[in-house]
Amino acid sequence: MKQILLAALVLLLFTASAPQHVTTIFVIGDSTAAEKDLSKGSPERGWGMALQCYFDPAFIRVDNHAVNGRSSLSFINEGRWQRVLDRMQPGDYVIIQFGHNDEKPGATRHTDPGSTFDYNYARYIRETREHGGIPVVMNCVVRRNFAKKQVATTADDESLRNTTFKDGGKQLEGDSLVDTHGLYAQAPRDVAARMHCLFVDANRLTHQLEQSLGPEGSKQLHMWYKPGQHPALPDGRQDNTHYNVYGAHQVARLLADALCQQVPLLTRYRTDDSPCRMRTE
Repeated sequence: MKQILLAALVLLLFTASAPQHVTTIFVIGDSTAAEKDLSKGSPERGWGMALQCYFDPAFIRVDNHAVNGRSSLSFINEGRWQRVLDRMQPGDYVIIQFGHNDEKPGATRHTDPGSTFDYNYARYIRETREHGGIPVVMNCVVRRNFAKKQVATTADDESLRNTTFKDGGKQLEGDSLVDTHGLYAQAPRDVAARMHCLFVDANRLTHQLEQSLGPEGSKQLHMWYKPGQHPALPDGRQDNTHYNVYGAHQVARLLADALCQQVPLLTRYRTDDSPCRMRTE
């Protein structure tokens, strides 16, 4: 009996001292999710920066590799995808979200839905699985586009960081959000269906969010500031693509919930960490 109790005690001590397994959620994508330079006090954030706040870091670690200006093509060609593969462990998740920059002209970034865009998504899915990971396909988040006049879908989102406020009150806007992504929002859904992959409709979720807030309220999600409204932006900013702190957290919370719906196992690690939110602000 003493030997059994001793063995049980040893097992208990070993279990208590064993390191807790942590699963990684990798994020690959563009500036809407990316890590941002905070050294100059900018309020710009990618939703990938905020995602960790909605999962318990003792069990789930978010490793955000999304980078400004990248497309599904350039992310591979610059070696960024290989760095993710090198870190991946069996059971890790990879959130795949591109589209904003695949729309742009230029051989280094442009892809076409139905062909090269789909091929790159399929490659991410296939290679994630080959490394024992679990791919999660997301389509691109929407742009805040309530314009009544048609806008160019290939406008360079990165240049919006250099714009200043031009009296947005004089812009002619309607009450309905207008799509700017077309087939780039549909193609990821198609690839996910063909390859039996988890899919989160980030385009639909963010469309509902922006539409629910309307033309004025949706500005609160984005880098939309009048001159003098933020100390880091003395000349203001009109940017309908990139998120501020509030917007990044709103979108990250939506996507965390949607991810848990697709992967019920993650629900037990879903959290709403106020101190974490404060640290990211």
